[in-house]
Amino acid sequence: MTDDAFRALYEELRDRSPRPPGDRRGTLGHLTSERVVAAAAEVRSGLTVSLAAPIETLPGPDNPDPAHHRMIAPAAGETGAGGLHFARDRFAMNVHGDADSHLDALCHVLFDGELYNGVPASTVTPEGARALSVEVVWDGIVGRGVLLDVPRLRGVPWLEPGDHVTADDLTAAEAAQGVRIRPGDMLFVRVGHRLRRRELGAWNAARARAGLHPTAVRFLAERQVSVLGADGNHDTAPSAVAGIDFPVHVLAMHAMGLHLMDYLQFEDLTETCARTGRWSFLCVIAPLRLPSATGSPVNPIAVL
Repeated sequence: MTDDAFRALYEELRDRSPRPPGDRRGTLGHLTSERVVAAAAEVRSGLTVSLAAPIETLPGPDNPDPAHHRMIAPAAGETGAGGLHFARDRFAMNVHGDADSHLDALCHVLFDGELYNGVPASTVTPEGARALSVEVVWDGIVGRGVLLDVPRLRGVPWLEPGDHVTADDLTAAEAAQGVRIRPGDMLFVRVGHRLRRRELGAWNAARARAGLHPTAVRFLAERQVSVLGADGNHDTAPSAVAGIDFPVHVLAMHAMGLHLMDYLQFEDLTETCARTGRWSFLCVIAPLRLPSATGSPVNPIAVL
């Protein structure tokens, strides 16, 4: 995709759904209270399934800066001592790595000196983001979720790194799975990244991964998707656009105001959906209340 074609697509998506200058919620505006209430009808069995992968503390090819977990109590000798003692620990992590499940706040993408909706990039400071931080979703995101399984559509266990998911793939997956994305839905797109990693071992996902083709973002705009999640990070590597490594992030987050969730895991949910013949569900997302943060570890829960 040429730079000119990318810029034209960016402007098309930005202008497609004009928002007031003060808008900070982006496509979450599609997720109305009426649609949240309607999403509750997706609950039939009460079964809950996590869409997050365990946080990793060991380095690997795709995780050179893993989370740090340190026990700070009990002290030596306390485990066998009488009386009351507490076990305590501490975590520190890079939220936006290539291994751990996380949500990107809209302040995460700076493009041409701006954030989403014309907010100056200078609002992101060494002390944190003064606008469009994860605080926007502190009250959580609840609505109807839809899982589209592209490897299942193509008859393969996973897509190979470098492969693209197109809008035609998403439309065909809907038809094959007997589900339809409605305005306000959260869309989850499986490329099989987690399964490939489990079966073949980790690799440098920064250099090679499957993801959406930039033109597939039109599908998200047309269907008025409120949130997008993937078991990769949405963008194919190498990039489809020369000079822009994360075109889907730019189009979805910067042009449209669409919150993204990267590196989720869908294997448990895929098995459940295939067994029950249902690919839609109530979804509950509760990011941590991290002031001024550019993202948050996240554990979305599907309720079927």
